[in-house]
Amino acid sequence: MADEKAEPKFQQHLIVEEEVEGATADEKPRLKEKTKRVDSLDIFRGLTVALMILVDDAGGEWPMITHAPWNGCNLADFVMPFFLFIVGMAIPLALKRIPNSLVAVRKVILRTLKLLFWGILLQGGYSHAPDDLTYGVDMKKVRWCGILQRIALAYLVVALLEIATKNVRAQDLSINRFSLFRLYYWQWLVGAGILIVYLSVLYGTYVPNWEFRVQNSDSADYGKHFTVICGVRGKLDPPCNAVGYVDRKVLGINHLYRHPAWRRSKACTANSPYEGPIRPDAPSWCNAPFDPEGILSSISAILSTMLGVHYGHVLVHIKNHADRLMHWVPMGLALLVLGIVLHFTHAIPLNKQLYTFSYVCLTSGAAALVFSAFYTAVDIVGLKYLFLPLKWIGMNAMLVYVMAAEDIFAGFINGWYYDDPHNNLVHWIQKHIFIRVWHSQRVGILLYVIFAEILFWSIVAGILHWLGLYWKL
Repeated sequence: MADEKAEPKFQQHLIVEEEVEGATADEKPRLKEKTKRVDSLDIFRGLTVALMILVDDAGGEWPMITHAPWNGCNLADFVMPFFLFIVGMAIPLALKRIPNSLVAVRKVILRTLKLLFWGILLQGGYSHAPDDLTYGVDMKKVRWCGILQRIALAYLVVALLEIATKNVRAQDLSINRFSLFRLYYWQWLVGAGILIVYLSVLYGTYVPNWEFRVQNSDSADYGKHFTVICGVRGKLDPPCNAVGYVDRKVLGINHLYRHPAWRRSKACTANSPYEGPIRPDAPSWCNAPFDPEGILSSISAILSTMLGVHYGHVLVHIKNHADRLMHWVPMGLALLVLGIVLHFTHAIPLNKQLYTFSYVCLTSGAAALVFSAFYTAVDIVGLKYLFLPLKWIGMNAMLVYVMAAEDIFAGFINGWYYDDPHNNLVHWIQKHIFIRVWHSQRVGILLYVIFAEILFWSIVAGILHWLGLYWKL
């Protein structure tokens, strides 16, 4: 968990929940005494988990909050970069209390493996929750990429880089506006290298024609083979971009996500922006798989975590609230404006599926400003009690993510039905308590998600916090 040393009055504190690893016996009590939690970071994490539940479960009725079909940025498109930014902020705060580099590396690798395990288990196709009460996946069709897998990659790369520069973390310097950039210049050089590699592959890779077989059994074209005509370089459209090409070549087309957001585009369905049947005259790629958490886009996603690390460095090295905000807010605004300018000048479009540089800038800038707002309200003004439900979710984020965002709990409840699998408690509550009362499917589903899912799990997380129980990786 994120933490920093205790400071004078009005300074930020954190609670260390784990024993300080690699420290001497004399150091452990001293370090443990001096550390407390950053409440604003927990609240920001809780907000991000809540947003994920909201956009996943209510997005079908409210398409303006779900993922943009291709270019653009809706509410759902902020969730993944917010997670990565938060992971980045926590890295320097967590690793500063592990003096031994080998211990830190071992801890990072173990956590990475745990994230990969849970990612493949939850999003690899094994679980069919909540509506399909079956489990199991054909190993020839396992989806290797996903949300937790992307977080694992970004965490591994950035945490190891932070460990490699551990000596500068201990320096107590007089920090000015640019000294943090100079202090961690190697990290910024690596980030620039990652961006250069990503842009070189994205715009320089030749994408040839490719074939696929429709594997969606509900499609009228099920089992048919199609050829997608490309033969281009540097295109950022759905069928002929380098992101999809790299995934098809490295992972194999059978291991990609089968329900990409582009199926809600006007080119693919007459119901756009809602989901609907594929148009008879739709281009063939509308039926093709595409992974929004693929290899090349995940390399670009590392940049979101690296920007979060910089904000964590500010927490570590700068002790005054005003000085911290003077680092955070201008940089957040600059990133936000840069992302908007790149998009609206048609230089680089905002695109979550490709994780474009403009998307990195916009979402990281938004994350920086949202966190700064929480930091001001919670850690400076002291309004943390207004955000207790989000704080509780943030302190048990993995539990709420698995049970609510991945529908494991709903799948368990749906397993207890009467006469018909659709005649279960979840559907009954949705229909009789929310939809019929409000005489609206859209409003009813939205209120169900807010009260029966987000609020419910905040209460559960609050009870677990009271009992001192947390699911940590």
